[in-house]
Amino acid sequence: MKHVVVVAHPKSRSFIGTMATTYAAEARHRDLQVEVRDLYAMDFDPRLSASELPGADGSLPADLLRERELLADTAVFAFFYPFWFNAPPAILKGYMERVFGLGFAYEPVAGGTKPLLGGRKMLVVSSSGAPREWVEGTGAWEAERQIFDTHFAAVCGLELIDHLHFGSILPNTRSDFVEACADRVRSAVQKNF
Repeated sequence: MKHVVVVAHPKSRSFIGTMATTYAAEARHRDLQVEVRDLYAMDFDPRLSASELPGADGSLPADLLRERELLADTAVFAFFYPFWFNAPPAILKGYMERVFGLGFAYEPVAGGTKPLLGGRKMLVVSSSGAPREWVEGTGAWEAERQIFDTHFAAVCGLELIDHLHFGSILPNTRSDFVEACADRVRSAVQKNF
């Protein structure tokens, strides 16, 4: 079972980077195949080009074709990102738009779209500097869950199996708290796989 871990944080040693590394290590420990896609380390270009739009000439850029080929046999997509302005970083949104676009994750049908990634799973780990209660109280949590978890998963045909969110993550977050969060990530892998 192939897991693709998509990381959207410019610092590999960030809290999110640590959670992604924890997930990958636990999945490998369970003899699962893991491919890490660190978007910043890859210098992924999040800009959708005109040739990628529906109705264009159909010639997709080489980076996009390579990424889709790498993801073709993925069973589990695990997304790791911080909330910035109560939303995922722009690089992740660009990755979703380009890679999970028309012809890979869905196709047009009369009256809408048809998902092309059915039977696959999605797990999300996010963080915020604000306490989770504040993120929920402002409506940002529900908005994020509706757009990313519910809508994105439905359009692609993915089954959302978990979304772990860790609030109050700051540069000086205590190491024992980080380790407790890592334990929750390990538990999610153990429970679901």
